[in-house]
Amino acid sequence: MPDTRARILIVDDVPSNVHVLSRILRDDYEIYFATNGDKALELVQARLPDLVLLDIMMPGMDGFEVCARIKESPATANIPVIFISARGEVEDETRGLEVGAIDFITKPISPPIVQARVRNHILLKRQTDLLRQLSFLDGLTGIPNRRRFDEVLALEWRRCGRSRLPVSVIMLDVDHFKAFNDRYGHQSGDDCLRAVSRLLSEHVMRPGDLVARFGGEEFVCLLPETDAEGAARVAERLRAAVEAEAIPHAASPTAGHVTISLGCAGTVPPPDRPPDELLDVADRALYEAKRGGRNRYRMAEMGMVAG
Repeated sequence: MPDTRARILIVDDVPSNVHVLSRILRDDYEIYFATNGDKALELVQARLPDLVLLDIMMPGMDGFEVCARIKESPATANIPVIFISARGEVEDETRGLEVGAIDFITKPISPPIVQARVRNHILLKRQTDLLRQLSFLDGLTGIPNRRRFDEVLALEWRRCGRSRLPVSVIMLDVDHFKAFNDRYGHQSGDDCLRAVSRLLSEHVMRPGDLVARFGGEEFVCLLPETDAEGAARVAERLRAAVEAEAIPHAASPTAGHVTISLGCAGTVPPPDRPPDELLDVADRALYEAKRGGRNRYRMAEMGMVAG
């Protein structure tokens, strides 16, 4: 069975201190350690620990800087940090809290105190993670919502921009959805949206891709490291999957079953342009797909690929 225990990263340049903390906590948690700031930041990104126990005084990058850098990254900002240090001055504790630490333990450490504080912060972290996860899900379909999509798009836009990689989005609508609701009722309309969201999720294959409900009968797919042509291939796969499901739609002038229209856009993110522009281009492509007869996709190049 995989290890489902909470993960703790211990950061201290003195191996004996790491050993003491590890001995206190290893029976209940999965332990990682680093002896300098650079390695700590590398492990934070790679392992996403549930808690960091961080020494202040280290050569090179001190604990304050490590904590500040953990908190400035959206991917790691929610990881709680506890400073453990022989320095117990009010100024140190104040500065630690200012850079984002959640608690402060002074040396020499007391094993029961360390265990209790770690246990409390791990419990709080898990409760917070659960609430955050629920806030990112669409209540009707169970897939990510617009808020989650916007957050991930911003992260991937920056990441792909730094790496000079393309990122694409697909905007799509359920064709003639108002007519579907009028004909079959809103309960059937909800069932239709759930079925479409399931099909989209099943046919967007890669773990890094994201399908979200954008609002109403509109959905959006985020495809990192994918150009517009690649997005077009995904769009056709999604269109065909929904058509093959053959959900009856007698009120549709396009077909006797539910269909979708899609607009694709992709680019290598330039450093000085917002990701909303990519959405605007995909939305215009979606409009062209609707104007062209629906149950089809249209592809648009963003026209702003950086040199």
